[in-house]
Amino acid sequence: MPFKSFERLEIPDVILVEFASFPDERGFFAELYKRTVFLANGIPYDFVQVNLSFSRRGVVRGLHYQLKPMEQGKLVYVIAGRVYDVAVDIRKGSPWFGKYVAETLEPGYALWIPPGFAHGFQALEDTYFLYLVTKEYSPQHERCVRWDDPEIGIPWPIKENVILSEKDRKGPPLKEAETNFEYGE
Repeated sequence: MPFKSFERLEIPDVILVEFASFPDERGFFAELYKRTVFLANGIPYDFVQVNLSFSRRGVVRGLHYQLKPMEQGKLVYVIAGRVYDVAVDIRKGSPWFGKYVAETLEPGYALWIPPGFAHGFQALEDTYFLYLVTKEYSPQHERCVRWDDPEIGIPWPIKENVILSEKDRKGPPLKEAETNFEYGE
C-alpha cells in the first residue's frame, strides 16, 4: 500500500499523511500523491502548482495564506531535512479560530493544510521543502500573519538567531490581519 496512514490532527481539517517507500538495492520508490486515495481520505482537491524551497536551520517561513478567490490548500513534504510545520485556523466562526496544530515533519510524512489556514514552518536543519498547492500563486491575494503573534502562541523550537524575510518580520497579528474565510463554507 503506497500510504500508511491519514491522521486527522487536533483541528480535524489538517491531516498528517504517512507514505510508504519501497526500497531495494537501487534506492527506493514512493508515491507522494494518488488522487483516488486522497479523495477517499477526505482531501477533495487537485493540485495546480508545485514549489520547492531550501531553508537553512532556523529559518521561519510564514505564516502565509492567500485570500479568496485564490485561496490555497497545501500538501507539504520534506524532501531532506526536518521542519516544525504549523497550520493556524483563520476561518471566522470556527471553533478553532486562532488555534494552531504543529507537527515535526521529516521525509516519509506530508501535511495537508486546507484553504482557510495560515501556514508556516521552521527549518530544524537545512531542509528541502516541497509544496503542492491547489491554486496558483497570486501576489495580490497573498497575506501573512505575524509568525510570533503572542495570541496564537506558537512555541517555535529554535528561538535564537531566527532568520526571517522582511515580509514575515512585518506581518500583522491575526486580530489585525485581512481574512475572508468563514467556517463551514
